[in-house]
Amino acid sequence: MADKIKSFFQKKVKDQKFKHAGKGHKLTESSSSQQASTSHGKDAPKRQEPTSDARVAGQAALARLEGMKTNTPKLNISYASIQAQAKKELEQEKQALARQAAEKSSGSTDQPGSSKLISEPKLLAVSGVFHRCPLISEEVLDKEAWFDKIQDFLSAQLSDDEAGLSACLIIHSCNDGAERINNCVKTLCKYLENICNEPNEPKYWKIRMSNKVFQEKVKGLRGTKELLEAAGFNKEKLMHQDQEEDFLVWSPERSNIDSLTTLIDALNSSESVSLILDRNTQVLLPSQAAQRSELPAEFYKLTPEELKREQFERTKAKEQNEMLMTQAMREKLMKDKERKYKYTLIRIRFPDNIILQGTFAVDEKYEDVLNFVREHLLTEEFSFHLITATREKLSIADSDKTLESLNLVPAVILTFFWDSSGNTEVPVHYLKEETLSLLQNV
Repeated sequence: MADKIKSFFQKKVKDQKFKHAGKGHKLTESSSSQQASTSHGKDAPKRQEPTSDARVAGQAALARLEGMKTNTPKLNISYASIQAQAKKELEQEKQALARQAAEKSSGSTDQPGSSKLISEPKLLAVSGVFHRCPLISEEVLDKEAWFDKIQDFLSAQLSDDEAGLSACLIIHSCNDGAERINNCVKTLCKYLENICNEPNEPKYWKIRMSNKVFQEKVKGLRGTKELLEAAGFNKEKLMHQDQEEDFLVWSPERSNIDSLTTLIDALNSSESVSLILDRNTQVLLPSQAAQRSELPAEFYKLTPEELKREQFERTKAKEQNEMLMTQAMREKLMKDKERKYKYTLIRIRFPDNIILQGTFAVDEKYEDVLNFVREHLLTEEFSFHLITATREKLSIADSDKTLESLNLVPAVILTFFWDSSGNTEVPVHYLKEETLSLLQNV
């Protein structure tokens, strides 16, 4: 069964590559016949020659464009403009904070010209968490949308005779939370193993659907209904404690022990269709970063009540960062943060005050952040380092540590510095032009 699942995925990868290879042609077909075939047998429309007046007008336009050209690269112009805007915003922010401090000390908060920076509504730093799945398509979607697509894909690829295999793959690929999936798989295997071990014991043929274990570990997960149907279970009304209840009832007429053993093997050996976390790369000015500070609920592993409490606790974070903390206090803070977050928002502030932002999973390594920064740098010839808000320099030794263990959750700003230890003149521009084009509209 494991070999069958592996060959299934290999076949799908080959099919995807074949679909994107373009239109084929015969080896004996000449290049001219290929070109003719692409025209679908239709003659290309003849182009009319421009009039003498049109030629004169066109030449004049080209001359004007030539006169407007300069030797300054386009990137430098755009970079200079962005840098100037970022510098201006920082000056405005400093002035606003100074006015706010003066108003606070005088006890007045309604003076004319007071800062609007603090009163502006907070916006989400990102609209959500998105993923890619190269096996299916090149789209960037949220996880639930991908679960729908993957479930449709797997259901369509496998025949009715392989409905059990399809269900196993859906269980592993279309549900969120590794622990939740593992508990579901263990429970389903237990149901099937009980029948395999004691096939003549009727009590193992029935699953009460209101049972707490079934409700908490099986019901509601994608693929479980199809798996149990493939195993030979059917929904029926039976009496339980003097009242009718819904049961899933197994019948040897709908399945056999060999089929159940095969499904148990498939449940334990199936691998999920992998989703790749999309970085959702953004480039921000300082004012945009200040406004877009709230994180979406997808970043947290918390209930709504815990999330409200977390929002309250975040107001104390700045005080904790500013105070001197003992090692014991730091360890306690880290322990409190463990397993609270699924994702983290990393912002890289460059010396020109432009901010590069990306989304990461908390169990990713610091090396992944370094690679993210490198792929957006205009030049990769110089080494660099990043510094935390507490002025702690992250080093190469931290590369293999998780972002959670480095306390880079749930959202942090790291400051970028070139490593000038080689006494070499470092670049004054940082990001690629295509990265700068992602600058968010104000």
